[in-house]
Amino acid sequence: MRKPTIKDVASLAGVSPMTVSRVINREPTVHADTIQKVRRAIDTLQYQPDATARSLRGTRSFTIALVYDDNPNANYILSLQNGVLAACRERGYELLIYPCDAASPKLVDELCLLAKNARLAGLVLTPPMSENPRLLAKLKANKVDYARIIAARNDPRDGAPCVYVDDHKAAYAITAYLVQLGHTEIAFLWGDPQYRSSAERYQGYADAMKEHGIPIKKKYVLEGTYVYEDGFRRARKLLAGKETPTAIFGSNDEIAAGALAAARSAGLDVPWDLSIAGFEDNPFSRQAWPALTTASQSTSEIGKHAASRLLDQLQKGVAAGSERFVPELVIRGSTAPPRTAKR
Repeated sequence: MRKPTIKDVASLAGVSPMTVSRVINREPTVHADTIQKVRRAIDTLQYQPDATARSLRGTRSFTIALVYDDNPNANYILSLQNGVLAACRERGYELLIYPCDAASPKLVDELCLLAKNARLAGLVLTPPMSENPRLLAKLKANKVDYARIIAARNDPRDGAPCVYVDDHKAAYAITAYLVQLGHTEIAFLWGDPQYRSSAERYQGYADAMKEHGIPIKKKYVLEGTYVYEDGFRRARKLLAGKETPTAIFGSNDEIAAGALAAARSAGLDVPWDLSIAGFEDNPFSRQAWPALTTASQSTSEIGKHAASRLLDQLQKGVAAGSERFVPELVIRGSTAPPRTAKR
């Protein structure tokens, strides 16, 4: 069967093809009743606009790119991609997936050339690219539209579309929960230092410890990366010491899952001998046994909202502003009060 066309949608809705185009592009001049008729026709026919053909017919581009570090957390990127893609499909845009080396000295020029050569309407930038001031300044100078996803406590108010995630507040909540359970010997395992989320999550941990009057032991705070193997390695190091923590807070679920494996290899019973918490609520947290206490963030929704704000700006020509997300504490079986007896 042939793919439905814009003319098919117009015929079913009883409007002109131009009106269908205006509805797809969310132009404000279309009456609400007409929008509903066109949307019903689109759903009935399962019509998908051909963004490439639309771009070739005029000067306007209908393709955006999702830009991410080429050494990513695979679960995070897949969920983010699904969210951005959902926003693109709703607006009749195509999505280009673009992994890159965030540490490359050529990154700034690379992304400016990408936007130009691929005729992109804009970029959705993920950390750490979204937190690179030099890159942002160059994109602005080259008039490349973008939306950012960043870790931050406050609205950056820089005029560009942005979704900011309050990792600090969520990390504070996790640490406070461990303290409420009775833990005072709480270790923290960092993520990659080039990601602002790592510092925000550490600061949430540190602030909760301080406000509850619990000193932080330097030997319980270990730097590293956002990967399972590094979580395992650092947890083994913690558990091999003469003095060991009663709880470990990993900066993401992969780190926490690695710590869980290390605890098992040391013969410990989680959560009774050692409580473990993660962050993000990705499949690692739900598939682990016991399942991990964590901070749940809807990465797909974050991606969808970031893309939608970019598309709003592209289609309406006005600044789309910022939106805040706060990951929520999810309590599962990996945490419990510490044993009263010393190990």
